[in-house]
Amino acid sequence: QEQLVESGGGLVQPGDSLRLSCADSGRTLNVNTMGWFRQAPGKEREFVGCINWNGASTSYADSVKGRFTISRDHAKTTMYLQMDSLKPEDTAIYYCGATRLYDLTCIRAIGDYDYWGQGTQVTVSS
Repeated sequence: QEQLVESGGGLVQPGDSLRLSCADSGRTLNVNTMGWFRQAPGKEREFVGCINWNGASTSYADSVKGRFTISRDHAKTTMYLQMDSLKPEDTAIYYCGATRLYDLTCIRAIGDYDYWGQGTQVTVSS
């Protein structure tokens, strides 16, 4: 049973923007870093970006740097992924994750994540 709930995926054209949300269902405990990952057909799940416990530090994959922005609302225990200038190669199922591990920056390794959402499909096509 997933502990996080993603929303906001859909079909857009190249160059468009989309914002994904990830809400904590309340079944998590002591979450610190939260992150976004994606999985395209036939490929392994890959790191997209992460944000640390207080939102002061973020990190992004080179493929999305400058186009995607992660933010976090502690009051609502929700994380967002703002995706701008979308490209066809951004097409994938996007998953949000959370980890109890603490770091001053944020954690990029998929194996360190404790909680996951069910994923939301993002398709970029003309």
